[in-house]
Amino acid sequence: MSGEDSGDRAAGPAADGGEGPAPGFVRVRLDLSYDGAGFSGWARQRARRTVQGEIEDALRTVTRSAETYELTVAGRTDAGVHARGQVAHADLPAEVWAAHRDKLLRRLAGRLPHDVRVWRAAEAPAGFNARFSAVWRRYAYRVTDHPGGVDPLLRGHVLWHDWTLDVDAMNDASARLLGEHDFAAYCKRREGATTIRTLQRLDWARGDDGVVTGTVRADAFCHNMVRSLVGALLFVGDGHRGPEWPAKVLAAGVRDSAVHVVRPHGLTLEEVGYPPDDLLAARNRQARNKRTLPGSSCC
Repeated sequence: MSGEDSGDRAAGPAADGGEGPAPGFVRVRLDLSYDGAGFSGWARQRARRTVQGEIEDALRTVTRSAETYELTVAGRTDAGVHARGQVAHADLPAEVWAAHRDKLLRRLAGRLPHDVRVWRAAEAPAGFNARFSAVWRRYAYRVTDHPGGVDPLLRGHVLWHDWTLDVDAMNDASARLLGEHDFAAYCKRREGATTIRTLQRLDWARGDDGVVTGTVRADAFCHNMVRSLVGALLFVGDGHRGPEWPAKVLAAGVRDSAVHVVRPHGLTLEEVGYPPDDLLAARNRQARNKRTLPGSSCC
């Protein structure tokens, strides 16, 4: 989902190919969270309310700037998806950062709407890029199969599945999807973008409250990947498909009409992982390379 913006924008473009801010700018890391229900996703769009738009507008207002300082984000969440551990960065003029750094959080809290919060704003270490320096993103998808439905206090964050779920079968199927694969069968294709990803963790656990939480961690995710995987695994959990089926869909490499993209409100970006500071720049460069699987040809 791409965003549009008609205003003047100042991203503090990097002088070193994108690894750091331009001279005279300071790269500021922002840690934030939001309830995605009221947003048309992360990315700024004309005439639509987005997380990026709200934060950029608030940042411009509280720093009394005429320009908008563009945010780079670790994970561009879709409409309706929540975040507890989102990370972004903005390159601010050094004089703007010096003038506002001590009161920036409190001023943002007073300006931002209640469904988005910035919890930390700090100068980023050398080589840091919120998107390209990340080594993994961890999401959680929450679903309940209680015959009475979802707890009203959790209805905005938990999906109701009207079939009893076998968590062991879901874990069996999930284990077969781990590793580096072309996830084209579980992604909405985008022009020029690769669908090769390394799925580092995928497992399910039922809590004492009956809510079943799926934990999904990968180096990155392509569009609709998590919600498509969840849709396939719910079919295994309720007995409509066997544990081998999601891996067969993956191997086929094409979208299967039986794989449903589940609703976004059960999905939350929980955490983004970064390497030690001395490896940030190397990871930043490495992540910009388009990947191929062994034996495949690029482009």
